[in-house]
Amino acid sequence: MSQPSEMLPPSSLPDQTPHETVRSHQLQKFAIDLGLWTLAAVLAYLYRKPSALTGGLSSTALSEGVLAYFLLSALIMGALSSYYGLYRQTWRRIGVPDLLLLLRAVVLATVLGLAAAFLLYGFLDLPRSVPLLTGGLGLLLLSGVRLLARVLHERVPRGSRTDQRRVLIVGAGDAGSLIAREMLRHPEAQLHPVGFVDDDPDKRGTSLVGLPVFGGVSSLPEVVRREGVEEILIAVPSAAGTFVRRVVDLAKDTGVSYRIIPGVFEILSGNVSLGQIRDVNLEDLLRRPPVQLNTAEIAGYLRDRTVLVTGAGGSIGSEIVRQILQFGPGRIVLMGRGEGSIFAVQQELRRLAPELPQVALIGDVRDRDRVEQVFRETRPQVVFHAAAHKHVPLMEAAPSEAILNNVIGTRNVVEMGLKYGVERLVNVSTDKAVNPTSVMGASKRMAEKTVSAGAARAKPGQAFVSVRFGNVLGSRGSVVPTFMHQIRQGGPVTVTHPEMTRYFMTIPEAARLVLQAGGLAENGKVYVLNMGNPVNISDLARDVIRLSGAQDIEVVYSGVRPGEKLYEELLTSSEGTDATTHAEIFSARLEQVDPETLDRDIAGLEAAARSGDFGQIRSELARIIPENKFGSLG
Repeated sequence: MSQPSEMLPPSSLPDQTPHETVRSHQLQKFAIDLGLWTLAAVLAYLYRKPSALTGGLSSTALSEGVLAYFLLSALIMGALSSYYGLYRQTWRRIGVPDLLLLLRAVVLATVLGLAAAFLLYGFLDLPRSVPLLTGGLGLLLLSGVRLLARVLHERVPRGSRTDQRRVLIVGAGDAGSLIAREMLRHPEAQLHPVGFVDDDPDKRGTSLVGLPVFGGVSSLPEVVRREGVEEILIAVPSAAGTFVRRVVDLAKDTGVSYRIIPGVFEILSGNVSLGQIRDVNLEDLLRRPPVQLNTAEIAGYLRDRTVLVTGAGGSIGSEIVRQILQFGPGRIVLMGRGEGSIFAVQQELRRLAPELPQVALIGDVRDRDRVEQVFRETRPQVVFHAAAHKHVPLMEAAPSEAILNNVIGTRNVVEMGLKYGVERLVNVSTDKAVNPTSVMGASKRMAEKTVSAGAARAKPGQAFVSVRFGNVLGSRGSVVPTFMHQIRQGGPVTVTHPEMTRYFMTIPEAARLVLQAGGLAENGKVYVLNMGNPVNISDLARDVIRLSGAQDIEVVYSGVRPGEKLYEELLTSSEGTDATTHAEIFSARLEQVDPETLDRDIAGLEAAARSGDFGQIRSELARIIPENKFGSLG
């Protein structure tokens, strides 16, 4: 994308293409650097040879040897500028790494100039201190012009601030300083930063971008009253949910509005701008410190591969598709039953990665022939199996659907993965598969067993794994959309039980950890994601009510629904975990699955499901999964 000239007005570059404009800017910078370096050499010489001035800079004063040195010095600096790419630096956003690169070039140019002065001493009528002076003056001039460009870019426009909202920024780090600069550069946004609060004791009493750091976060109410603050902005992208909750509580006590910049999962580019400021949402209150990914490990198995995602139109499946893009796949195959959701993901993919080959296919994983056709025609090398029924009460009422979709569908995908030589297959599972109390949970445990049986039949170089995690905020069927709908209707908000707890993570975090688990891919493993601490659903409901701004909304208890647990588990008591190379992912210790026995068990389940014998389905599940907690259902 073209950038406006940093040294000349745009009108001086008429009718140029973006590429030509960028090239022109770079040539300008290259010429300015050479001109300033040559000026430094001349000034250094005149300082050591003032007689050149008294002689009127005549050809006698400036001998051919001196002129040759000026030319040689310019050639050396020109070569180093090209080598280090100094002309590609963006002067108006110059930073310490850019200045260090400039320093390296100047030091090397000085050393080479000094060597030339010693080697050519007989030819050059030149004091040997001139190269050293040239280096010092050149560094001042070249860095000075860059800093001047940044100062001019960041200058605060004059104008009235009487109509601007006074903003207190929570967080005096990189994000806070960047957002403060954005406010100062864009008064049209009607936001004026008055300063910062930050819990880092080393920052208190200091200033950042010319604004004071008043104190710790606990001083927020006092600062709001004293400074006439009208809005609070949380600018700590890596903050945990407990910190965000604390700031929100303090902000609510002051009565002023509050907003936040996105978390690190939403700022992949690392940039912060005024357009990214948004209201605090539930994910901010519940988020955990960011998970560090081994991007090289993920890219190693996704780059240039054909990747198939089943259930690609769903919440998790579509997010997996988005996250795959940054790792350079060769082609993405979208498969799902809902044409509307698959079409939406297809269009988004065309917008985000227009050059990436993609295939969108409507199909049901329960249809073995259709699954084989997809594998035969697209030849995927990596498969993420996210297609599943996940709603516990609905599957209690329709157990045949849970078996056909979650068990038979997984069997079809695994069989085709084996037949067509898939390198990696990652099955998206759930914590409800642990000690299942529901048909849905039991069906997902059967899906895990199916993948493990496929792993036992895999050839060298193939890896079939499952990834187990809890509830995902914002996914279809999660409690938060239900709470929001109830609040819009005026309440009450219904919670099944006051002690009901669940594990939660955000959709982007879940998708990234699924990709990371695929990078571990030790054949046959069931990976368990670190879900943090469980969340009380009653507290969650009150957070949603508070964030919505609603008043007098009551929380009522409706009773535990069929198949539900009061709390979820990520492991059975007999499983335990082993560490992996990733701190947030563990490997469950599972019993060995006998493929032949499992085939017979699945055949019995399929027969019961197709005949609609709900009692037989429950009996078979209770027999196959002895750790179940069905109670009367077994």
